[in-house]
Amino acid sequence: MNKALERFLRYAKIDTTSDENATTTPSTKGQWELARMLEQELKDLGCEEVCLDENCYVYGKIPGNTEGAPVIALIAHIDTADAVPGRDFNPRVVLYEGQDLVLNEELDIVLSDKDFPALKQYVGEELVVTDGTTVLGADDKAGIAEIMTAGEILLKQKDIPHGEVWLVFTPDEEIGSGAELLNLEKIKADFGYTVDGGSINEIEYENFNAASAKVLIKGRNVHPGSAKNKMINAVKVGMAYHHLLPQKQTPEETEGYEGFFHLRQVKGTEENMEMDYLIRDHDRKKFEEKKTVMQSAAQAINSRYGKGTAQVIITDSYQNMRNIIETVPHVIERAENAIRACGMTPAKSPIRGGTDGARLSFRGLPCPNLGTGGINFHGVYEFLPVKALNKMAKVLVEIVRV
Repeated sequence: MNKALERFLRYAKIDTTSDENATTTPSTKGQWELARMLEQELKDLGCEEVCLDENCYVYGKIPGNTEGAPVIALIAHIDTADAVPGRDFNPRVVLYEGQDLVLNEELDIVLSDKDFPALKQYVGEELVVTDGTTVLGADDKAGIAEIMTAGEILLKQKDIPHGEVWLVFTPDEEIGSGAELLNLEKIKADFGYTVDGGSINEIEYENFNAASAKVLIKGRNVHPGSAKNKMINAVKVGMAYHHLLPQKQTPEETEGYEGFFHLRQVKGTEENMEMDYLIRDHDRKKFEEKKTVMQSAAQAINSRYGKGTAQVIITDSYQNMRNIIETVPHVIERAENAIRACGMTPAKSPIRGGTDGARLSFRGLPCPNLGTGGINFHGVYEFLPVKALNKMAKVLVEIVRV
């Protein structure tokens, strides 16, 4: 078994699901288990200044061998999304020859090119798949495996000219806090790359402007036998609020640069209702307009049902990093040249999600995002072509090469 695959399978079996309701960093204990494993592996590889800090950030330095070369950070996150219930992670490798892949016979979960046409690109290849009960965790354990494999190549092949390279692994990216406590003074990198995307020829440096919104609905409960003209059913009011938002601006109706309102969670009774939303748009003006739309919907509800019925609390999460990355075009050019050196045509695409790189860019470390090769993230149909692991590791070696 090749080392990149062996690494990924080892990492993927560890439950590192993050928890957005936690008050600790990291948000879950499982992330410590993987962090300690990575700390030891960095030491075994021969990295210098290996450190696992008190917040579960892992650092390891590969000394430079070429004077004047930039200091580059390669970054991936330890946690996985809490998108599918289940804590027994059982990744497996299958040979895909065009057939339907039965992930879980008992639950009748099948990975098919009818539902996921991207499968057709991988006929004849080995794929890592789930057992149909959890996410695979290629987001972002594939990124970790690729960075570790690239690090091993750099440490063993002394004739590759490069500057200082930092391998960095962060917790809690999936809940939006992975970059907050990364010690930039420790690594002193000129720029970096997160390895946390899809196709391995993609370079991403345009991400959503992002906010979360909590909508609180206050109803008035009365016994249903005598509720006429008295009850205000908070659940029904919440439904009315949702239908005041643009119904075509949702994740399932949009693509590319199109923004959306995403209703993530609903809970409540006749008396009180709570709805959690994500607000996303690449365009800053449209992003601000979306926040206004949500507040205007609350005003409409209050006009109908009474003052204080609906309240919207909006919290900004991160900004589009494009304006920062475009000031350092050499960072993009370096990635494009590396992808070409590995026989691929580079592609630029907008990120329809978040990335540690956006936060890091605004903290002073320009940090576009690169692919891992994973497909169908955050679901039981997630899969990872084995070839992508080694190819992306080679791209990373080319990126740091002088």
